[in-house]
Formats: sequence, structure tokens, C-alpha cells
Amino acid sequence: MSSIKQNVRKLVPKSVLRLYHRLFALLGALRYRHPSRRLIVIGVTGTKGKSTVVNLIARILEEGGHTIGLISTINFKIGKREWINETKQTMPGRFRLQKLLADMVRAGCRYAIIETSSEGIAQYRHLGVEYDVAVLTNITPEHIESHGTYAKYRSAKLELFEMLSRTYRKKILGNDIKKIIVVNTDDRESKMFLAPSADDKWAYGLKEKASDVTHGIYATAITEKQNGVSFNILDRIVNLKLLGEFNVYNALASYAVGLSQDINTDVIISALQRVDKMPGRLEEIPNDKGIRIFVDYAHEPSSLQSVYDTIRGLSPRKIIGVLGSQGGGRDRAKRPVLGRIAGLYADYVIITNEDPYDESPQKIIDDVAEGTLENGKVLDETCWKILDRTAAIQKALSLAESGDVVIITGKGSETVMAVKGSKKIPWDDRVVVREILDASK
Repeated sequence: MSSIKQNVRKLVPKSVLRLYHRLFALLGALRYRHPSRRLIVIGVTGTKGKSTVVNLIARILEEGGHTIGLISTINFKIGKREWINETKQTMPGRFRLQKLLADMVRAGCRYAIIETSSEGIAQYRHLGVEYDVAVLTNITPEHIESHGTYAKYRSAKLELFEMLSRTYRKKILGNDIKKIIVVNTDDRESKMFLAPSADDKWAYGLKEKASDVTHGIYATAITEKQNGVSFNILDRIVNLKLLGEFNVYNALASYAVGLSQDINTDVIISALQRVDKMPGRLEEIPNDKGIRIFVDYAHEPSSLQSVYDTIRGLSPRKIIGVLGSQGGGRDRAKRPVLGRIAGLYADYVIITNEDPYDESPQKIIDDVAEGTLENGKVLDETCWKILDRTAAIQKALSLAESGDVVIITGKGSETVMAVKGSKKIPWDDRVVVREILDASK
């Protein structure tokens, strides 16, 4: 967002801004004749894992024979047509969101799976979208500067669950569509998200807990491997090709949604086991140097720690981390925290530019480096501040030897970088890595 737009927003009373957002959301739904009333709409919210869960649910429903549409930070999909989300918005603007839903109806989709962000809810982009299923992945502090407090951030996400009982009751192909809640009961806020009214409530997690739910599914015997993770669920073994315990949670959330939509267990497991990667989510870049190179979207502390925990579980010789942090007023307080995490887990840390927007890229780098240096790293020996992101990635790869892991975080599968003057320049960490590897042959 440009500084001019930010300044204008500061001058406009919040009540006027809220009215503006609400009005345009409702006008968008009216303009496209309430398309969500002709779809089964699944909303996925949480701090981590939303995009992965949206895409896993889509795979399960497609394997079950349904035509789907999806909207996520990673991608858009309508039937067989799929394309990258280059907007740098999790939830599109109100009219674009309604147009996508209308396009799904025209394409014969039965389901719409929407990654539903707290900022989108706070700006009323969800109004006029008639949700049927609400899914919580987890919730940890994020976007606090945007929302004001953690309580407001949590309340924004909770609105998705509370609105279920107020949304349009649908009958599709002669079937009454249930209102369903799916919640990770290992999350400390789970009781709050299970409280709203719904026809069915599903709990999932790694420990079976007594909850006021209709159904519960829980993973046991989790085994992390070099190329995935396996676990037992409902007396069945699931072998994921995705790394990390956090992907067990993501798989459980999508598994619960599949069961709630009457998808056969064999179909669900088959769909999950066929997924071999998630773009920009611990996505591995193959190479012939004996190095494991991963690109991940992690841009907030809990996500970054989960990624580094998973990397450490691979027992690498050394860990080399490349990271930065966002500008544009996005949670400045997290910058040194990100640096501390990288300083704790990685042997070498390279701090670089990410999405500065109108802020000074060097100031952001310095903020992150503050935390890294606090955790014992030494500037220009085990920690480097390199403004140019290509040069930073090149430095990381030059430090890596056979048996090492290079983990590049912050941008994942994004294909643009947001810079000064509201500009977006082409950028893709994965492309840069491949170009550097090719040039070294």
C-alpha cells in the first residue's frame, strides 16, 4: 500500500471506512447475483497452513469427483483452469472475489474453497459470501499493527465461525447443505472457535481431547522422514510426501473436511498421498551438488520456527538460512524475533531484502539482524547483511557443501516483490536459485 493511501486512510474516520467496505462488499455480491448461494463454500482461516489446507481440500474433493474452485495466497483455480495469485492479497477485493465465485458457478463448480484472512474479514470482504464450512488451522499473534491488538486479530478470525448461523441456508441438487465447523483442538484458542452454532462440529489434532464436537479425528504414530512424514489416522496409515509435523495438521484439517462432505476414506488418503509438493511451502529445488535447498513462505515467527524445526530434523551437516522481513508497516516488532530464530537454528544467516514497500530496505535488514546478532552470530563471519536478494542467495549457495541445507524464507512461491511507489517487480526465489545453479555448472 502506498504512503499516500495510508495517509488518506488515517484522515478518514474509521466508521466511514467500515461503511465503505461493507457497502462495496454487498454491492459486489449484488452485482454478480450472489454466486456463493449456488456453491458449497469452505472458508479456511488461521495463522499458518491456510494455503496448504485450501489446496489439500481441493485435491480431496476433486479426487472425490467434484469440480472445484479455490482462492488462496498461492493460486486461483476454477475447474481445470489454474493460475498464480500475483495480487499479494490473500483475499481479493470485493468485486473481484464475487466475480471469481460467479466464474466458478459458470464453470459448473460444486465447491468454492476460500483462504479467508483476518485482514479480509476486517475489511468486510467476506460479506456477501455465504459460507457453509469454517476451518481453523491455528492462531498465533500476527498482523498486530494492522488489527491493533491480538484480541482484535482473533476476533476477526472468529467472525468467520460466528457468521455461519447467519448465512443463507442452501439446497443444492436437492440436498440441504449443513453448516460445519472444523477446528484444531490442539490450539489454545480452540474452545472459542468451537463455541458458535453449527450443524456439525469436527475436531482434529495430535491428541484426543474431550470436546463438545460431533466428530473427532486424531493422528498417532507420527514418523518424520527425509522425504515426508507418515502417521496413523482412524486405523489407517497415511504417507505424506510433504515434510514436517505441521503438514500432519494440514492433512488432518483437509481429511476432516473431506469426511464432512461424505468423501470416502480411501479417496481422501489417495488424494493426500499423491501430493508431492506445495508451491513455496518447503518446496525443494533439486540439484546435483548434494545440497538440499528449500524455499518457504514463512514470514512470521511461529511459521519460521516450525520450518527450522523440520529442517533440523533432517540432520543436516550445516543449516544456512536466508531471510528478511516485510515493510509497509507490517508487524515491525517481529523483525528481531525472526532474526533471533534464524540465529538460533542456522549455522550461517544471510539477511536480505524481501518486500520493503515504501520503507527503507536497509532499515528492515538492520532490524532483523539485531535479533540474529543477539543470538551469538558475528557480522561478516556467521551473519551477513546483503541488500540484493540475488547476491544473498548466491552467498548462501556458495557457503553450502554436500550434506548442508539452504533454507530461503519469506517469499515462497510469490512471483513479485513489492517495492517503493506501489510497484511490483518480477521476483521468484525458485527461479533465482535455478539460475545460480545453472550458471555454476
